[in-house]
Amino acid sequence: MKKVLNKMVAMAFLLSAFLATSVQAQNADNKWAVSGFASVYQYKGNLGTEWFEFGQGRTGGGLSISRYLSPSFDFVAQFSGARIDYNNNVQGGVYAAGRPRNMYFDGETRNIIGAFKLKMNNGKILKEDAFIQPYLMLGYGGAFSDVSGKGAHGLFGENQPANRGTDGDLSHGVAFGAAGIGLRITERLGAFIQTGQIYTFTDQYDGFKRAGDKRPDRFLQHNFGLTFALGKPKDTDMDGVPDRKDKCPDTPSGVKVDENGCPVDTDKDGVPDYQDNCPDVAGVANLNGCPDKDGDGVADAQDQCPDQPGTAALQGCPDADGDGVADQNDKCPGTPAGTQVDATGCPLDADADGVADAADKCPDTPAGTQVDSTGCPLRKPIPRGVGRGTLKDTTYIQFEFDKAVLRKVSFRTLDQVVRFLKANPEFTVNVSGHADATGTDEYNQGLSERRAAAVARYLTARGRLGKERVTTVGYGESRPRADNETAEGRALNRRAQVELVVE
Repeated sequence: MKKVLNKMVAMAFLLSAFLATSVQAQNADNKWAVSGFASVYQYKGNLGTEWFEFGQGRTGGGLSISRYLSPSFDFVAQFSGARIDYNNNVQGGVYAAGRPRNMYFDGETRNIIGAFKLKMNNGKILKEDAFIQPYLMLGYGGAFSDVSGKGAHGLFGENQPANRGTDGDLSHGVAFGAAGIGLRITERLGAFIQTGQIYTFTDQYDGFKRAGDKRPDRFLQHNFGLTFALGKPKDTDMDGVPDRKDKCPDTPSGVKVDENGCPVDTDKDGVPDYQDNCPDVAGVANLNGCPDKDGDGVADAQDQCPDQPGTAALQGCPDADGDGVADQNDKCPGTPAGTQVDATGCPLDADADGVADAADKCPDTPAGTQVDSTGCPLRKPIPRGVGRGTLKDTTYIQFEFDKAVLRKVSFRTLDQVVRFLKANPEFTVNVSGHADATGTDEYNQGLSERRAAAVARYLTARGRLGKERVTTVGYGESRPRADNETAEGRALNRRAQVELVVE
């Protein structure tokens, strides 16, 4: 018997190696399965019993085909056969009525059984893909047997007269019940071990019926084998998880997925690894899975101030006054909204006079000039004394139209400036030239510079003053004193101004 079993087990595993390359476990996607198994049959009847006695019984085998019906039920068609025998091994003596006591039988049986299989791995008791998969079977079928031996009425079987027990050829119905355990070895292969009873509804196998015993002959069938599913489950996104179980059926090709068919998300932040720029650290979706501790929309890796909410423009650092300079670099953190600032966050001061451009009414004050709160030069009182003279307004030193030629009306004012400078050597003058709005900006700028130079030449030549005491600047048409829309206003804008500076 051991040799037969070894051969059958070897054949079963060779079959599994061949089929496992193209089949998967039976389920709703793979509704058909085929099983091959080896069997041991053990007799129980009027002559005695072999049930559950190790080493007793005859070997056989079979094949079954199953059809998936639901998570809890399959239908199984089983075909099996085996040698059967039993010998009561009684020697000598007589039986009642002088019949010999030693009885035995030997033969073959073949069974065809249809059964329903109740599965415990139905998703309610155990998971469908559980490693251990218990089940129960209940069914009905037929048996076709050929036996011979010595019964209560003598020999029976082939070439023997039909004695009151049997003629040796048996065909009858059988009931079948079994319990088994399946083992999920791989995605493609399962094994099982099963014990069931074949209830024959006849008492003719052993050729003997004990008086008053209404039980027929019965056999235990112990099976162990391998199961292979047929077919291929539908897997739209080709991720290895059947559509029936796939919670993410449209996963892009090549993306690693979990058991539910969804892209793997190592850090559990809701951003799958294939889209996650920081797959090992939980982050936020709008930053492609990277963390943002302060919630300012700048990933911590790029955030220069990761613990303080800031702006993207300042690499995540705060800017309380909204001037575009991070607070940590802002030397003037309370700058009013809308004020133009420099790199340190302080208001722009083009002429460096200490008055921000936004409030500076004289933004081009010469370097070093003392100014008031409006950014304009301080008007220091002109010293007065014996022989030092006085100086009147010098705002309107006028010129001819479109020329740097002084009008005669301006000579008297300039002569007064000459006299004052000669009497007060501690003073110098700054001459600013201006033009009206007639012409281009470039032309008027040049004209204003020439007008300032004309005044400077008059003062130095007339008063024989050192050129270092007279400085000039031209402002073009940028500083009108009157309306350029009128002739009178334009005449007033063609001017030069003389400002006294105390050294």
